[in-house]
Amino acid sequence: MTRQLRVAVVGAGPAGIYASDILTKNAAEAGVDVSVDLLDKDPTPFGLIRYGVAPDHPRIKEIVKALTRVLSNDDIRFLGNVAFGTDLKLDDLRPFYDAVVFATGASKDRDLDLPGVELEGSYGAADFVSWYDGHPDVPRDWPLEAESVAVLGAGNVALDVARILAKTADELLVTEIPANVEAGIRANRAQDVHVFARRGPAQVKFTPMELRELGHSENIDVIVHPEGFELDEGSMDAIRASKSVKLVVDVLQNYVAAEPKGRKHRIHVHFCQAPVEILDDGTGRVGGLRTEVTELDGTGNARGTGEHQEWDVQAVYRAVGYLSDNLAGLPFDNAAGVVPNDGGRVIDLDGGALPGAYVTGWIKRGPVGLIGHTKSDAAQTVDMLLSDVDALTPAERPDREAFTDHLDERGIAYTTWQGWQTLDAHEVSLGEAAGRGRVKVVERDDLVRISRA
Repeated sequence: MTRQLRVAVVGAGPAGIYASDILTKNAAEAGVDVSVDLLDKDPTPFGLIRYGVAPDHPRIKEIVKALTRVLSNDDIRFLGNVAFGTDLKLDDLRPFYDAVVFATGASKDRDLDLPGVELEGSYGAADFVSWYDGHPDVPRDWPLEAESVAVLGAGNVALDVARILAKTADELLVTEIPANVEAGIRANRAQDVHVFARRGPAQVKFTPMELRELGHSENIDVIVHPEGFELDEGSMDAIRASKSVKLVVDVLQNYVAAEPKGRKHRIHVHFCQAPVEILDDGTGRVGGLRTEVTELDGTGNARGTGEHQEWDVQAVYRAVGYLSDNLAGLPFDNAAGVVPNDGGRVIDLDGGALPGAYVTGWIKRGPVGLIGHTKSDAAQTVDMLLSDVDALTPAERPDREAFTDHLDERGIAYTTWQGWQTLDAHEVSLGEAAGRGRVKVVERDDLVRISRA
């Protein structure tokens, strides 16, 4: 007799969707009849693709087409506006599912232990990204009064933040940004955006494509300062070992050699500058940034020189990494920002596996790697789950309708895949009326109302 398996996947971003896809395919090969409910706290699917990718990156958003094909599978049911930890906890899910896979990602800013980090005008990059991507749970306004801005970090998120701060509203108006973001960017006073990297050009985490895109705007001069542009033996080893690192260094060298064109906005990239303090202007607001000049030690790591510099900036954006939320009822490693696991099986505090609980994506391994890396991660977790099938406790109420009836009883206004298609068509129609591809709906109540119409 074919084993019937009901699985909840919590988190409808790329990690959760890939896990659902691989699970349905691999289960069929293993002779297991599986149906998946894909739950998300947002009323919409796609997670990071919708709310974490800069709006001027349409090529990355093309991934949505592949994810849409997955969600069109009748064995996978999307249920949005269902918040784990608020609407439901693990014990609430167990009667309806044999197993639960958590793919909740990472959406918070990692803490930065820096004097002055609490000052007004000191912002987390994740919050800014959520604002310009129109996430329903963040404020609609963003203060953009600073004329000179510092961005701390050497990854793609730092470049996204710098680029959005330096672009004009007219440049971004061709994208899907909602009206409140357009208004905010149009009022933006930033002229100079300074990106600070603690180490050298061979140690940054930029991708070549992101780096090249900085120079595509007719309104932005990209100025890579030669001070601190060091390549030690460790850097040369990295360049020889990785084509991507070599491409990044080559692009940066081209920027160093280029003459500024006198454009309206400027993005400055500074190497071997470690932030040590955000300075107070005397009123509790950001009034500057102090950095320590560093030098490479031959291995690609940096050490302080004792020399300090002060930079006249009025805002600081911290792009030093993402952090996952602690999940109710699950163990959590606060230092690493992950749920403890063994290849995807959740490990309880006593070191044993937590029955029927699994993780994949950033909540499993931390916020590293590109979107495509989550496929192999999901495959490992799915293999673990399918190998445990015979040991899983069967759901007490496995009928699909039993779970949605439960949501109705709790008064949870969940959204569906059909609802997303309605919302999608609505946003596209808003874009067509404005001569754009799409205009995002922002307010949660509106997202739910349109989806459930």
